[in-house]
Amino acid sequence: RVASGLGTIPRIVSEREEIYGGPIPIAEGMARIDGLWRPYHALLGETLDRLVARFGVAILIDCHSMPSLPRPSVGDGRAEIVLGDRDGTSCDPRLTDVVSAVFRAAGYRVARNKPYSGGYVTEHYGRPERGVHALQIEMARSLYMDETSMAPTRGFRRLAGDLDRLFADLAADWRAILDDEALAAE
Repeated sequence: RVASGLGTIPRIVSEREEIYGGPIPIAEGMARIDGLWRPYHALLGETLDRLVARFGVAILIDCHSMPSLPRPSVGDGRAEIVLGDRDGTSCDPRLTDVVSAVFRAAGYRVARNKPYSGGYVTEHYGRPERGVHALQIEMARSLYMDETSMAPTRGFRRLAGDLDRLFADLAADWRAILDDEALAAE
């Protein structure tokens, strides 16, 4: 990821477009890591620990955008949503199944772990055996924006509403989804 320009401080955006036009000074990079990255991840880790202590389970949803794949031909089925659970290691497969079913019911084409199986957050925090379930959701930009102008499209409201419903469903039904862990923690 670092060599391709997508490390902790990305240097490119989609289509290999440079963000900065050259390297940033080391001091600036370290200041970003020390002032933003480390505190963010420290707080995220503490929050997950508190949730597991209180509920026995924490669900971490890591949302990303992905460049749209070329327009599929009829019946091609290229994914608009890619769910990454590190091939079943960062969250209980039942959680991934539920999220996939919700997106499919809303009319999205969904893939699992291909081409994105999950990144740093799912790898670092996803510990289902400890009650922490991390799932990455990659969403095709064409669902909600014009990828050339970067302006939101009508799809923005639809996707936002679908995500709101997904998160509300997960918050309401997490015990049913992860029942054996939730019951063991009580």
